[in-house]
Amino acid sequence: MSTPTKRRKKNDGSKQPVRSLDYFFAKQKEGATKATKKANSVDATNDAEDASTLTDEELARKLQAEWNEQDRQASAEVPSSSDLYAEPEKPTKAATNGDAGNDTRTPPPPHAEKPPVEPLTVPAPKQNTLSLQSAAAAEDTVSANIPFDQSPLEFDPTAHIPDLQNHWAAEGGRATYALLTRCFVLVNSTTSRIKIVDTLVNLLRTIIEGDPESLLPAVWLATNAISPPYIDVELGLGGSAISKALKKVCGLDNAGLKTLYNKYGDAGDVAFEAKKRQSFTLRKPKPLTIQSVFDSLVKIANSKGNGSVEAKQRIVERLVQDARGAEESRYIVRTLVQHLRIGAVKTTMLIALSRAFMLSKPPNGEFETRDRTALQKLKKEELAEIYSKNEEVVKACFARRPNYNDLIPSLLEIGVCDELLVRCGLALHIPLRPMLGSITRDMGEMLTKLQGRDFSCEYKYDGQRAQVHCDENGKVTIFSRHLEVMTDKYPDLVALVPKIRGEGVSSFILEGEVVAIDRESGELKTFQTLSNRARKDVVIGSVTIDVCLFSFDLMYLNGEELLGRPFRERRNLLRSLFVEIPHHFTWVKSLDATSSDGEVVQAFFKSALDIKCEGIMVKVLDNLPHPDLQADIDTPAELTPAPPTPKKKGRPKSKATKPTNTTDTTADEAPKASGRRKALLSTYEPDKRLDSWLKVKKDYNTTSETLDLIPVAGFHGSGRKAAWWSPILLAIRNAETGQLEAVTKCMSGFTDAFYKANRTKYDKDDPENVNVLAGKPSYVEYNGGAGTPDMWFEPQEVWEVAFADLTLSPTYTAAIGLVSDERGLSTRFPRFVKVRDDKGIDEATEANELADLYRKQEARAPKENKSS
Repeated sequence: MSTPTKRRKKNDGSKQPVRSLDYFFAKQKEGATKATKKANSVDATNDAEDASTLTDEELARKLQAEWNEQDRQASAEVPSSSDLYAEPEKPTKAATNGDAGNDTRTPPPPHAEKPPVEPLTVPAPKQNTLSLQSAAAAEDTVSANIPFDQSPLEFDPTAHIPDLQNHWAAEGGRATYALLTRCFVLVNSTTSRIKIVDTLVNLLRTIIEGDPESLLPAVWLATNAISPPYIDVELGLGGSAISKALKKVCGLDNAGLKTLYNKYGDAGDVAFEAKKRQSFTLRKPKPLTIQSVFDSLVKIANSKGNGSVEAKQRIVERLVQDARGAEESRYIVRTLVQHLRIGAVKTTMLIALSRAFMLSKPPNGEFETRDRTALQKLKKEELAEIYSKNEEVVKACFARRPNYNDLIPSLLEIGVCDELLVRCGLALHIPLRPMLGSITRDMGEMLTKLQGRDFSCEYKYDGQRAQVHCDENGKVTIFSRHLEVMTDKYPDLVALVPKIRGEGVSSFILEGEVVAIDRESGELKTFQTLSNRARKDVVIGSVTIDVCLFSFDLMYLNGEELLGRPFRERRNLLRSLFVEIPHHFTWVKSLDATSSDGEVVQAFFKSALDIKCEGIMVKVLDNLPHPDLQADIDTPAELTPAPPTPKKKGRPKSKATKPTNTTDTTADEAPKASGRRKALLSTYEPDKRLDSWLKVKKDYNTTSETLDLIPVAGFHGSGRKAAWWSPILLAIRNAETGQLEAVTKCMSGFTDAFYKANRTKYDKDDPENVNVLAGKPSYVEYNGGAGTPDMWFEPQEVWEVAFADLTLSPTYTAAIGLVSDERGLSTRFPRFVKVRDDKGIDEATEANELADLYRKQEARAPKENKSS
């Protein structure tokens, strides 16, 4: 039978003789002989016999009791200076993890000199302790009590930083991960966007003033990333790595782990419960720091080649093992599986950064900050204006250079100011976030929006949007609309791009559409054809699908940004300075027109559809505002009427707006909607969706709208569809909260082949299937009014869905609080159109977009009824 005293293999690879437990505790037992006699303790021979029958935990408890008695008796005696300052004998570590001998007692540090002893101030001798640490109770109470959820104008970091720094001092002076966990817990406990922003602001301020070096890794961890999308750094961890770590660290077996996962469905929640149930650990975990966690993730991502799987596994296990308390375990595991789920999306973090640097600066910072007391005295509108100015600067910087590695160091040095825009301006081979176009229902709506303006209509090709960078040395980088590097996918374009530079062009950033094409005839092919092209390590000689780059904008030329120039000027530079190569590189086909040229624009739109384009893009050419809108330019934003925003779910509300019946409100507010229109500028606005660019697609030109929805769950089909998932529960995204909100169930438009493929993809009977979840995830909002789904999906796809119209619904939560206090929005007669392979879930229809579509539908209703 295995006993604690049996010989064990050492894990350090050495060939030193293996010692038993008695060897390591012999001296303590000799020193305690007299004390043990007085206490009627058992002699050493009996101890050795008992040890052979005790478990590791029982032996550890027994030894601990003996040492406690020994320390109690020794506490009455005053030690001599030689006893106090004698260098202790270095203990030898036992080998096996989990053994009672693994944790040797930590000796007091040696002293170079022997200072005089003051008997009255001599500390009590250090206990000989073989600790049985409670895994759940070892949390950081200093960080756990900080009220991050206070208003930033009331929260004072200096009231907490001294205690925090004293606590951090024992661990190298760096901010602990417990601080970040405290923020995550508070953010996860609310759906109020205001509260989420406030909590993040206070966390950031505490780190800025207390440990500014930890700010950058803290921002990366809070945004659930370790690098920008254009730098290919992926953790590459599978679910098995997390499972192995939880089983090893928390003492779970396969059955126990599966039971927890079936009950909670979220890997972080499983880790939370597993850590709570872990009663004791013989090794006191070293506190995780924000920097150490981030560094560990980078090591995991950079681990390549032979032995990388084992190396990653060791790092994962150490992170799980060192997590103090159940909450730290929850968020460590969620970070490892890259599903943090706290609702702190990109926009929220940028807003939080802008406000944090308005109120705080690092200890050596020289930039000015605002006084909290003075800000508290401002009116709500005045405060909002101050906030918005800082937010726009930070958002503009990140849109031009979307990398926290560039933004955070600049903020720490100079704060939020105009110089920040210079430091974080456009740079070659670093993608800027693309400008986006607004959706219009039909041609008539587009012409109404651009009434009296000069605009350009362009073919909207059915291809892949590309941002092309070329420097003076001819180095080319190509990025997708998601900022991912596509250079390897298009080696033929890389070879072509330097040749399109005209005289005087050295470096540039241009934007265009990459379209599959028949090189001989020039006939355009569909996006599906283009998607069949290999994505990596493509060799020019092996290319079977030819492409043509149709360029439509120029954002950077010879070291100068062109973003602030009118579209007409940018387009003229593009067409005059670059060389057209038929069927390889050219410009998008376009037509300049005004709102009075309706018939001409309609004919152009039809010609676009005839050559297999998706529709047309319509762009304002010049910065001249519409005369009727001139008054709006000078009107402060806070004086313009806002749409109703009820109290539901903590979203921002307008005091002037009272919840009313939607039908009655629509007619009254229809005239106000036009008053909210702003003068349209023709500048290039990165990462913004504006009416300066409008999309008119063939789908929008019909009687049926389309939405881009995310499948989140499935119901068992009946009858002929009993073996498939039908219907499918679909959701929109809420950009403010990070939640997915259920909007409809769809069971129309699917083919049998699609049903079969979908059932295989989301197969709940396959234990290794990562596409399915054991239960409803916390980030999906669905009240169950339409029935409980039989299977929850891992959100990963976007489906295009057509529908007849939008209705208020007591069942679905989509856009709840935006048009009604009590009801969300849903669709009538939804019909599946296709899977949008070109879109990620962060590009699915957003709650505000859905609410806008509903308002437009209601505004048209009286006219349509009248005409009928």
